[in-house]
Amino acid sequence: MSNQHTIKIDFLSKRKIALIFSTLLIIVSIASLATMGLKKGIDFTGGTLVELSFPEAVELESLRNLLTEANFSGAVVQHFGSSKEVLIRLLPNDALNTAALSNKVLAAVNENFSQQGELRRAEFVGPQVGEELQEDGGLALLYALICILIYVAIRFEYRFGLGSVAALAHDVIITLGFFSVFQFEFDLTVLAAILAIIGYSLNDTIVVFDRVRENFRTLRKGSPVDVVNISLNQTFTRTVMTSLTTLLVLIALFVLGGEIIHDFALALIVGVLIGTYSSIYVASPITLALGVTKEDLMVVKVDQDELDKIP
Repeated sequence: MSNQHTIKIDFLSKRKIALIFSTLLIIVSIASLATMGLKKGIDFTGGTLVELSFPEAVELESLRNLLTEANFSGAVVQHFGSSKEVLIRLLPNDALNTAALSNKVLAAVNENFSQQGELRRAEFVGPQVGEELQEDGGLALLYALICILIYVAIRFEYRFGLGSVAALAHDVIITLGFFSVFQFEFDLTVLAAILAIIGYSLNDTIVVFDRVRENFRTLRKGSPVDVVNISLNQTFTRTVMTSLTTLLVLIALFVLGGEIIHDFALALIVGVLIGTYSSIYVASPITLALGVTKEDLMVVKVDQDELDKIP
């Protein structure tokens, strides 16, 4: 038990610096989202799907570079069914209809690629679909945050619920801001990563809050700041190991997984880093700032004599 009273790292002494740092990141993120916005992928903007068939297996990177050189910027290229079938997703083009755009792609491929392709199909995905997906995705994010607030408030105490939701909003805003500042493509895979970040960050926060609640009830001495500092130290090794092992997998996906999951892995890498930081320097300090005390988490003991009097 004596180890619990030895604070190895004074995390909360740096909480004002962390507050300034987080505030700056949020301001930059919101400013970028308001001015530049997100570079939306075909899932949200609509566009054209072109399926090509080749006599032999296709090297996607070569085909992707060819399309970029042919001014089809933002084209997403992936295998479809087999290594000989390729699905190309193109952003909207106001000057060309679906047939003309698909023919132009086929002509560019047959003129410059090592193999002759055959057009299998060309389909237009209207922007209305993109708008519906965008609205549904935003609602899914909002509902997730509301459910998390209710869950944490019931399991712990409402101050913990507010702290956890503030940390989650912090993580989401900064991750979205990162994609806005650097203009990485935002599509449904990135939206899925955002939702995964919420789950990851919440799990880390819950582990810390569990230890905080336990220490509030067992430690006799120390202020709320001391108790939270002790709790953060006790869970720090677990937090770092979990984050590192997760990052190793995500980095492997980012480097080796191909373009299709490139942005998905990138969003999760940013989210894991920010989520690890926020579980230490956002969720707990906000809970303390809201005035949580030992009395708020003490188990209420009911007098047995009073229970016996109940008819």
